Amino acid sequence: MFFAKKMVLKYGNIMNSQVSNRMDKQAKIYVAGHRGLVGSAIVRALEKEGYTNLLTVTRQEVDLLEQRAVADFFANEKPDYVFLAAAKVGGILANSTDPADFIYENLMIETNIIHNAWRNKVQKLLFLGSSCIYPQMAEQPIKEESLLTGPLEPTNDAYAIAKIAGIKLCQAYNQQYGTKYISVMPTNLYGPNDNFNLQTSHVLPALIRKFHEAKVSQAPFVTIWGTGTPVREFLYVDDLADACVYLMNHYEDSKIINIGTGVGITIRELATTIKEVTGYQGDICFDLSKPDGTPVKINDVTYINSLGWTAKTNVHIGIQATYEWFCQNYKNGVLV
Repeated sequence: MFFAKKMVLKYGNIMNSQVSNRMDKQAKIYVAGHRGLVGSAIVRALEKEGYTNLLTVTRQEVDLLEQRAVADFFANEKPDYVFLAAAKVGGILANSTDPADFIYENLMIETNIIHNAWRNKVQKLLFLGSSCIYPQMAEQPIKEESLLTGPLEPTNDAYAIAKIAGIKLCQAYNQQYGTKYISVMPTNLYGPNDNFNLQTSHVLPALIRKFHEAKVSQAPFVTIWGTGTPVREFLYVDDLADACVYLMNHYEDSKIINIGTGVGITIRELATTIKEVTGYQGDICFDLSKPDGTPVKINDVTYINSLGWTAKTNVHIGIQATYEWFCQNYKNGVLV
């Protein structure tokens, strides 16, 4: 049997973390969520590296919320590797408004895919988590060991709990069945194919759209919540994809891995950079009646750096590339 020959990996055993068995260029690789921000970047990274047998399906073809549909898909296609980037995602407003949807849909997607990966002997799976899994008041920069050491941020705890369940599911299958399922925790992401909807997006793409529309309408100012002093970390999505492919080829431990730049930027500095990139000529105003949130949130990336990977794209270059994509795809108030 396939799994009978596999050694169960001990959690946190760094001696076993680096491996040499790379994905074959002709291996069948399933990228779940290939149309989203992360999934599309993983597809680009794999194609760039010469992988030629990529498997992608739309929600209309396979609804990942449906157990039978996912089971049939895996039984028929038999992928060798899986990148689990499919998820229901959104900003603070979306998470606060629809917590039931966020916990239910993410639990169903990850449970269906991880279980059927095991049933069909997938060689390796990479699960995309999020830095929001960590406690609201975790020590900064946030280490992987901070997981489950304190209360979560209330505004997105439903999403975070679903992602924590996915991590634990991967670790449980590794422990019980000797699988090679790895989990990565990226920091705040941005880039091509991002969500620019002002009601559901995260801060960076929302600011890109705000400044662009203010430039077009010649608005005298752009209003931003809070004082502008909170520090956040932003990772260009193609760097994340590069890290995911790297780890799929070099890592097989159950210990979760942070992915990020390890460098913070204040919201004020972020807004100033986006104003410069978009060419907006008006003023920036801060609404002090709105909350700032956590003062600092940065991933500790010591572990992934020790494995031989570091981020390459600085935030100014990443924002320029993202804004170029936005301008090419944003027409008459909608993305096309």
